[in-house]
Amino acid sequence: MRPMKSHKLLLAAVIVILVVGFFALDLGRYLTLDYFKSQQAAIAAYFQVHPWQTTLLFFVFYVTVTGLSLPGAALMTLVAGAIFGVVRGTVVVSFASTIGATLAFLAARFLLRDWVQGRFGSYLKPVNEGMAKDGPFYLFTLRLIPVFPFFIINLVMGLTSIRATTFYWVSQVGMLTGTIVYVNAGTRIAGIESLRGILSPGLLFSFALLGLFPLLARKLVALVKARRVLRPYQKPRRFDRNMVVIGAGSAGLVSAYIAATVKAKVTLIEKHRMGGDCLNTGCVPSKALLRSARILSYIHRAREFGLKSASAEFDFAEVMERVQRVIKTVEPHDSVERYTKLGVECIQGEAKITSPYTVEVDGRTLTTRAIVIAAGARPFAPPIPGLAEVGYLTSDTVWNLRELPPRLVVLGGGPIGCELAQAFARFGSQVSQVEMLPRLMIREDPEISAMVARRFEAEGIRVLVDHKAKEFRRENDRKVLICEHTGREVRLEFDQVLVAVGRVANTEGYGLEELGVPVTKVRTIEVNEYLQTRFPNIYAVGDVAGPYQFTHTAAHQAWFATVNALFGTFRKFKVDYSVIPWATFTEPEVARVGLNEQEAKEKGISYEVAIYHIDELDRAIADEEAYGVVKVLTVPGKDKILGVTVVSEHAGEVIAEFVTAMRHGLGLNKILGTIHIYPTLTEANKYAAGEWKRAHAPQWVLRWLERWHRWRRGGETDGQMTPPATIHKKVEGGS
Repeated sequence: MRPMKSHKLLLAAVIVILVVGFFALDLGRYLTLDYFKSQQAAIAAYFQVHPWQTTLLFFVFYVTVTGLSLPGAALMTLVAGAIFGVVRGTVVVSFASTIGATLAFLAARFLLRDWVQGRFGSYLKPVNEGMAKDGPFYLFTLRLIPVFPFFIINLVMGLTSIRATTFYWVSQVGMLTGTIVYVNAGTRIAGIESLRGILSPGLLFSFALLGLFPLLARKLVALVKARRVLRPYQKPRRFDRNMVVIGAGSAGLVSAYIAATVKAKVTLIEKHRMGGDCLNTGCVPSKALLRSARILSYIHRAREFGLKSASAEFDFAEVMERVQRVIKTVEPHDSVERYTKLGVECIQGEAKITSPYTVEVDGRTLTTRAIVIAAGARPFAPPIPGLAEVGYLTSDTVWNLRELPPRLVVLGGGPIGCELAQAFARFGSQVSQVEMLPRLMIREDPEISAMVARRFEAEGIRVLVDHKAKEFRRENDRKVLICEHTGREVRLEFDQVLVAVGRVANTEGYGLEELGVPVTKVRTIEVNEYLQTRFPNIYAVGDVAGPYQFTHTAAHQAWFATVNALFGTFRKFKVDYSVIPWATFTEPEVARVGLNEQEAKEKGISYEVAIYHIDELDRAIADEEAYGVVKVLTVPGKDKILGVTVVSEHAGEVIAEFVTAMRHGLGLNKILGTIHIYPTLTEANKYAAGEWKRAHAPQWVLRWLERWHRWRRGGETDGQMTPPATIHKKVEGGS
């Protein structure tokens, strides 16, 4: 690191000395039109005697000027035309300007890119992704418009991720048109009174049109690609529908709803149950089960609330029937009847995409302009020997239980595994939670995971992290799991095993393979920033598309996909993942939005942390729920929020204020200045903002205030007291 730093300092010093010397010695006077005209005859005569020496000197000088980003490149291009003529002048300037620009590019990259990316990496991520994908187009567009300062382009591009070789050849080609224009103008330099003289309004307009060429070319390329991929399929002269949606989960329902709202003819196909996983096997039933389990936990904690004793009798089968009752109560919100009234054609059946324009369902062929795939995901069962033989539960099938398992193994330490492990433990199961990674909830910061693990252990859950499930066995009437931990074998006897190690997208069985729609390494459908698949009129949303598997994210994607599918001819919208919140509904709840510490470190993003411990919050103390934390990451020295983690009762609700703040660019000062009702849990947000404010209080102002107040009391001021009026003015200016 030290040699690299010294090299950077040396290069920076050399550049500064050369640039300062250029201006201090007023060398710019030699790069004026008047000076060249006065010396044109002498330079031309020297060129006649020494053509190659003159060319080389000019080339080196041009590279130096552009490499140091000094003013004068435009004049030197004219001079090249005047001395060398159009052909030789164009060749010399084309290579000299590109080499000089690349040197400036490399200098900016070497000196500044690491610092800029480290400090502003989170903000530059979209820029880096755009440059990685379309950098040549962006650079080519800028190079075709010479009214845009080229030296700025050189320096700024050096801070991005574009490859140096790409920068060179695109610059060489992109600047060629402007170079020819300037060199050709230089052949008539005697008639030019100023550099502005060659940039007439008509010429500038022509350059602007040239600048639009890459954008138009990009649109043309996209159109050609679309036509190429669609060419093998016959496009119907008339379509029965504007859109067909496959899957009636969260994403599919929202897509159909939006399409019907804007009066498009839309068909929704679902082979199983309306509402998808969220209603039938996910969010709704799990939260119903967690609520019943929480009531039992309150009864077990009766003494904490001042009650001498409390007890409850329950039948686990009745608890599970309540879960089904809750599903039935919510069901009308997602029902065929409701969506039919909204104008959606609902079909129960198994869909198959037979072409980009047709979908078959139960022998019928539906023609459509656009298709939205919202096929969801299913629990993943790992290939562990013996698992199928002992039988296992998943988040899909656990709701069929009517008897409480005496001994339950939960395989997986993610959100689903944690929520269900705690729920069954509270009902009375002996729960062993097995996680192969070093801790539960691996995506959260270590101390957050530790808070949850401590609560689990206090409630009797056996938390077995760093345990790898190797084999399931049946030994007579017993079921046994064999784990490996620190090189030794661990045996766990159990009655039921719940597999909760993740979910896999449903990408098979409805025509994607036949159409050649590619999937990603994590087996989701490959989509672009507009949620389009390989076929421009086929979109994928929700769990089947990723990258997040949350109900609210699926609904969020559905808006973008539907609007793009119906109105993309006029304008398309890139899906926005900038502010995605989520929560794990354990007790304590864990909610997060944006970055946490471990992600910031992994991405090399600078941050500061403000922490408020909820055990100091009045409402939490009154509720006997005084545990948890509000942890806020901010940009160093600023109140801009990078991410928040909340661990508390109702953390999913508490974090909503931070989600709003991040979405609309509000900082911690705004939260601190907002009145929060007392006593509530959301006061924790204000106190977290207060912790940030206290850490960033201007200490020099506080020291002067202390002395001013002492002076007002008639105390000693150590002879350095500023008059009161001045102090007051400074305080007003700094507040």
